[in-house]
Amino acid sequence: MCNKDIREYAKKHNVRLWQIANALHINDGNFSRKLRVELAEDKKAEIRAIIDDLAAGQ
Repeated sequence: MCNKDIREYAKKHNVRLWQIANALHINDGNFSRKLRVELAEDKKAEIRAIIDDLAAGQ
């Protein structure tokens, strides 16, 4: 499965994929489609930072 590390990181921090999509200002369906192909490491770092911010705000 592509981007399994991102999915597990979000799950570990109790952040839903739709919340990440919202923070990226894209539709949650579009974000799910982006995750079908392995992302570049810099994009993954950006998403991890978003997850950390969302988790801290809960």
